[in-house]
Amino acid sequence: MTHLDLFSGIGGFALAAKWAGFDTIAFCEKDEFCQKVLKKHWPNVPIFGDIKEFDGEQFNGKVDLLTGGYPCQPFSTAGKRKGQHDPRHLWPDMFRVIRQAKPAWVVCENVEGHVTNGLDSVCNDLESEGYEVRPLIIPACAVESPHIRNRVWIIANTPRAGRERILGIGGQAQTENEGERRQQDREFIQTNARSAETRWRNGWGTSPRVCRVDDGLPNRVDRCKSLGNAIVPQIAYKIMMSIGV
Repeated sequence: MTHLDLFSGIGGFALAAKWAGFDTIAFCEKDEFCQKVLKKHWPNVPIFGDIKEFDGEQFNGKVDLLTGGYPCQPFSTAGKRKGQHDPRHLWPDMFRVIRQAKPAWVVCENVEGHVTNGLDSVCNDLESEGYEVRPLIIPACAVESPHIRNRVWIIANTPRAGRERILGIGGQAQTENEGERRQQDREFIQTNARSAETRWRNGWGTSPRVCRVDDGLPNRVDRCKSLGNAIVPQIAYKIMMSIGV
């Protein structure tokens, strides 16, 4: 089972893919520090740079799973939330690669603010290419990590990948009415997030703050930035194990 990873960062998706038995065949990541991390842990996997210059046609018919955490800044509540008008809005480039490579499965990750800013467009784009799509909010505390970190996980598959499997995620069946299904998706991810947050608050105290001073660690700024942008690989692993290929 092959895996193509876009916006790879320090390799969270690739680590999950390794655990789940997927073979990562290429990365696309432009950050130089992240490239060094990827080269250290996956020395034989090619790394492509800017996604705007990445040609997915070379992987057409060769990819079972395509993953990517496209930039969150256009949607984050910590920013101006300009969405598609933000120059860092790179979903169109990821979607172009998806159309070119035609993977059986697509798994994306982004911030919770994406639910009310741009998520419907992403789902519509994928559905226009024949994918069945299910967005879910899964927080870090859902895999026993001691912080909330709500994130939207977008899971999509083509009919040839097994339509019935994605419809089983979350325990809800597909309805014939598309508008009704979308509303059910929203209600489900909101309930999922509230439930996990309650478990977190009942189980852990406040996390210690991160001291923003020089503590002697090399590349500290790059490390903090790359960790902040990283996914929780344990969640990606659970998704990959549940979808199969």
